[in-house]
Amino acid sequence: MLKVGLTGGIGAGKSEVSRLLVECGAVLIDADRIAREVVAPGTPGLASVVEAFGEEILAEDGSLDRPRLGAIVFADAQKLATLNAIVHPLVGARSRELEEAAAEDAVVVHDVPLLTETGLAPLYDLVIVVDAAPETQLDRLARLRGMTEEDARARMAAQATRERRREIADIVIDNDVPLRELEQRVTDVWAELVRRSRASRPSPTE
Repeated sequence: MLKVGLTGGIGAGKSEVSRLLVECGAVLIDADRIAREVVAPGTPGLASVVEAFGEEILAEDGSLDRPRLGAIVFADAQKLATLNAIVHPLVGARSRELEEAAAEDAVVVHDVPLLTETGLAPLYDLVIVVDAAPETQLDRLARLRGMTEEDARARMAAQATRERRREIADIVIDNDVPLRELEQRVTDVWAELVRRSRASRPSPTE
């Protein structure tokens, strides 16, 4: 099994890269999706978040009001740290369960938005960073997610710098390109992942 950490700044296009890697054959473990699951209604995770931030972060149906919570934590580093201390251990435990369920010869891609910030790079055989210029990130966040420039800049500022992400990268995928070119880049990266996966397997005994 080859364990790959995939990360990138918000709006860099990491989700698109993970989708393309799945099409190539990767087993994807999506930390964002798991993070939503561990704070679903009725979970201990949601109870802990409500205890920390109050019932005002709940929607009318009892689910987590993610935009409201996001507005709180991304404006306050200490509150963001509090939220991460609740959610990250739950996400880590579930991610390990899913990894253990994958085939022995799988290329398992862990899509982890805060991989740099949480110091998790040593957990993986290699780290892929999806990179884009800040201007590209801002444009995508405004155009595709409807964020205001102020909100987008606050989300970007709450993450590691572009330089810090690139420092931990074994492979950098530049995503300041059209989709067709990105698809080719991901295909090339997949070929390298398969090569490394095969090289890491023990030789069959004679």
